[in-house]
Amino acid sequence: MIDTEVTRLRRLRNTALRVRAVAATLDSDSARSHSVFSRGAVSCWRIARVITGLLRAHPYLSYRRGPSKVRGVYDRVSARLLGGIARYRGRSHQTFSVELRRVARELDDARALTWSSDLSDTLGRSQTQIRGLINELDAGARNESGSRRETASQVETRIGPVQDDSGSGAGNWPYLAI
Repeated sequence: MIDTEVTRLRRLRNTALRVRAVAATLDSDSARSHSVFSRGAVSCWRIARVITGLLRAHPYLSYRRGPSKVRGVYDRVSARLLGGIARYRGRSHQTFSVELRRVARELDDARALTWSSDLSDTLGRSQTQIRGLINELDAGARNESGSRRETASQVETRIGPVQDDSGSGAGNWPYLAI
């Protein structure tokens, strides 16, 4: 493993741990034990564990460092702030989807540039899980936004279809009416 790969893996681990903290914050309101937030937290924890195990097995001592305690406190505080704002605005699925997309982007980079085939396989499985969770979160985000917004067809049925007052069907361009 070279320095750039170690840096990339550490960045992925930090991102996964931060998203796990966000998932734990957003899952605190959930009544279901197998919610999309808890499954996302487990997926991120699995990614962080794989990378930590890989880095701790490296022969160089400087590569074995784990995330610091200050980093953990920072992640939890920022996750609580982000989770509180997302819950207040009713956008918890959308917010978590954005965070998981960050993990997916980091996974793409790490998987594309790794030299280890075992690590690439493991990251590929995690990538599939994360993408499935993102699709599920996007559906949940549409449900969240759908409860507050009216679609164009609902507005048209409420006020009626738009009528053409010009009497001519030649063109509906208002600037060409002479």
